[in-house]
Amino acid sequence: MPRDWRPWTIAGERIPVADGQAFDVVIVGAGIAGSALAVALAGHDLTVALVEAQPLVPPSLPAAVDVGSFDPRVSALTPRSRQLLQELGAWEAIAAYRQCPYTHMTVWDADGTGCIEFDCAEVGAPALGHIVENRAIVSALLQSVERAADITAFGGVGLQDCRRDQSAQLMQLQLADGTALRAGLLVAADGALSRVREMLAFRTREWDYGHRAIVTTVQVERSHGGTARQRFLPSGPLAFLPLPGAAGAHYCSIVWSIRDELVDDLLALDERAFCVALGDAFENRLGEVQACAPRYAFPLRQRHAVDYIQPGVALVADAAHTIHPLAGQGINLGLQDVAVLAEEVLAGRARGSNPGQAEILRRYQRRRKGDNLVMMAAMDGFKRLFEQQALPVRWLRNAGMRGVGRLKPLKQQLIRHAMGVQ
Repeated sequence: MPRDWRPWTIAGERIPVADGQAFDVVIVGAGIAGSALAVALAGHDLTVALVEAQPLVPPSLPAAVDVGSFDPRVSALTPRSRQLLQELGAWEAIAAYRQCPYTHMTVWDADGTGCIEFDCAEVGAPALGHIVENRAIVSALLQSVERAADITAFGGVGLQDCRRDQSAQLMQLQLADGTALRAGLLVAADGALSRVREMLAFRTREWDYGHRAIVTTVQVERSHGGTARQRFLPSGPLAFLPLPGAAGAHYCSIVWSIRDELVDDLLALDERAFCVALGDAFENRLGEVQACAPRYAFPLRQRHAVDYIQPGVALVADAAHTIHPLAGQGINLGLQDVAVLAEEVLAGRARGSNPGQAEILRRYQRRRKGDNLVMMAAMDGFKRLFEQQALPVRWLRNAGMRGVGRLKPLKQQLIRHAMGVQ
């Protein structure tokens, strides 16, 4: 249980002790970003609450390795994100379960000769990144949450209401079971459809891409060789991401972003017909697509909060921004939000400042908003560029891909940026 509320000092004034359960930080949403933030703040003389509508139980991780055993949702973690998870004590459990490093990446244009290759050896790194099932990340982080004595978990109970107590400079929350909480800082880590963002009327800029992403796991004929592959089709990009194999079987996670009007017909195909269509779209680069797990599709929408902060409130990860999955950067941007917010809150704590103090939150927004906007604009630009079918545009983008491949310093810079390192 949380200890009594400490009277933080703001501009020389003491915040009064609040009735009920009060915390320095309340995080709504216990997915990857929310759990990571809770663990990052643990052990630093802060009281932290983690609120999640679903039961807070680490997901079960099947021991079997077959096409149906993988989580259809995977993340391409950059070395920077892997390092953060290692610092949080979560990477060891992930690595002990399963993950797949990728050392090479191949990207090509379906309508021309444009192709570009990236290899970790070009920047002297052991890997470009790691493909990890989302449930493995969540499971490892929740185990860390369970070990932290200063994190109070409210699982299986959703957020009913939140509002600002102007007199006490605190955020007031009410959960669906009637539990009342107060927080010096409220963090929305509750995803793209964030209830916190909605309740507090954060403005967003957003639009539909007119695409849905089909995700599943497939078994392929030939080894992926630790290479992530992506083909840009007129209907949208198709990615084959490497997964661990077993007993001579080879697996990939696919993310096929495709125009809305084409998705339902693909989902209606039986497994054999879908595998054939997928293999054709991928030019059978890994031989025959032999089997696939159940398929899922979700709509793709660009969304960005005009502001990430309000007095006593911060948005992180998908609650603040969603991005096209073509480069797999969404989770990496979210984890960097977490790292920066935790750093600013802990620096403020060392100065005796309330975690929700305006200057702390302004620094967080300054450090993250620009980087996120640059990445979102780049991904949106790539998506739109590869949709263009006019012959001059196709010629230029193919020539551009070949040209970048020949410019070693530029290529190295692109690799380092994608890896999240300097």
